[in-house]
Amino acid sequence: MNFFERLYDASITIGGHGITWREIIGNLFGLASAIGGMRRRVWAWPVGIIGNALLFTVFFALGFTAHGGQVMFGQAGRQVFFILTSIYGWWVWQGNKAGRRRDAPAVQPHWASMKQRLALGGFWVVAVIFVQWVTRMIGVGWTPPSWYYWADAWIFVGSIVATFAMARGWNEFWLAWIAVDLVGVPELLHFEYYPSAVLYAIYAAFVIWGFVVWLRVSRNSARGADRSEELVTS
Repeated sequence: MNFFERLYDASITIGGHGITWREIIGNLFGLASAIGGMRRRVWAWPVGIIGNALLFTVFFALGFTAHGGQVMFGQAGRQVFFILTSIYGWWVWQGNKAGRRRDAPAVQPHWASMKQRLALGGFWVVAVIFVQWVTRMIGVGWTPPSWYYWADAWIFVGSIVATFAMARGWNEFWLAWIAVDLVGVPELLHFEYYPSAVLYAIYAAFVIWGFVVWLRVSRNSARGADRSEELVTS
């Protein structure tokens, strides 16, 4: 192999399993993006896109020496939709920054309306049913356990919902990520994508922290709005 092939497929062995550095670095970019998202910084989106691109090559088993393991279309496909929704989120947050001071957060956390929640929940349920059906029809090139299609569809659709909700500044996006991780971590452990599973588990704990931070900010903002309204009416 030439230098670029060796660099691309560089890996380490942990517990007898070959793990590409692309998987490790891609997940670290994802964690950095989550930290940026909690802090409501625009740079969270491009950093996340880099991580998504790296992880796509891992889950789609793209490698000169086939270190990618089993092809996981749901995990690979969601990286593509991550990139698309991240471009949308990047555009929305960048627009929010217009006219604000340079160090101002890009979005004000708040709860979605009941109508928005019902729309998101309805989309999640219908899309999971559709995605698992499509995946079964297409096949994955190997024989997965029966639960795989439902689990991968849940992760795939939930990731889209969470990323979209983050772009809108809805507190619910953290809850969506928790729902995704509850399925995603066991699935990744089962298929021996250990770096991703470990980082997803760490990310799950971080998601709970991020939810508390955003919830506190949204509550403080609501109290501030109530005080302003009292001053106006008094």
